[in-house]
Amino acid sequence: MTSLPYFDADAVRAALPYDRAMRAIREGLLNGVDPEFDGPRLFSPAPGGEFLLMPAQGAEYSGLKALTVAPGNPARGLEKIQGLYVLYSSDTLAPVAVMEGASLTAIRTPAVALTAVRALADAAPLGAELPAEPRVLVFGAGVQAASHIEAALAAFPGAQFDVVGRRPERVAALREAVAPIVFRDRTSDPEDAVREADVILCVTSASAPLFDGSLVRDHAVVAAVGTHGRELRELDDALVSRADIVVEGRASARRENGNLATVIDDEAWETRPPANLRDLVAGGVVRTSGRPAVYTGVGMSWEDLICASVVFAEGRLAREN
Repeated sequence: MTSLPYFDADAVRAALPYDRAMRAIREGLLNGVDPEFDGPRLFSPAPGGEFLLMPAQGAEYSGLKALTVAPGNPARGLEKIQGLYVLYSSDTLAPVAVMEGASLTAIRTPAVALTAVRALADAAPLGAELPAEPRVLVFGAGVQAASHIEAALAAFPGAQFDVVGRRPERVAALREAVAPIVFRDRTSDPEDAVREADVILCVTSASAPLFDGSLVRDHAVVAAVGTHGRELRELDDALVSRADIVVEGRASARRENGNLATVIDDEAWETRPPANLRDLVAGGVVRTSGRPAVYTGVGMSWEDLICASVVFAEGRLAREN
């Protein structure tokens, strides 16, 4: 145990650039990872917040992400989400590595979201393709906003960015965090920003819809990944009702996704559930002409395992060389 390698945040980021993370997610889904077999996340109260445990099983490696979520931390200048990832050998169940967990989360969430957005863009019907340099609107100005902007640029080189944030100081901090990438602050005119956007990324802790879904352009792709819990949502029923929907996993979405809670009822989940991410990357999703597309996710354990396995493999290769 004393010889376990530890990958700090810098090492995680160095081993897992966004394009590599997106490729790993896609390859994992095409090579047998099924989101529907992912185990449920485990929540438990903690002082001033909650513990979040996310176990995942794989053929070569298994893993456990142990995080704390402290909503009051940002006001104290501290990170809201902190924790560790422990990677195990699936053969012996012996731990093989420990990693800083928040940086892993900050990479895998946008990697999964942009994998979905890219695939939905590729599945657009003839005449409704995204422009070569899409205008990307980001709702949110925190860590995930910065990560999604950087991942979006990896997925769509030449993309142009707009941001809507709640607090001017957070938007200013975001501008510094993503430099030299530039964006327009559209906080004062969010409705116009929605009307102009080709891609909309929602990465907030909102409890109510962020914008009027009727304003979204017919060819646009929307990803909502900032919240989990059936009582929280970033999208309204107007958008969900008129869009082609893709989820991370059907079971996790039915259990935790508030964006869908008032539109997809129990009968629909049983008889005509939405496609999941595996269906999408495998080419099983056909976009409908005249309808936007929505990807919505809550975060799943299999995603962390795929990314942690890459970090370990890249780190081991670096040590051998």
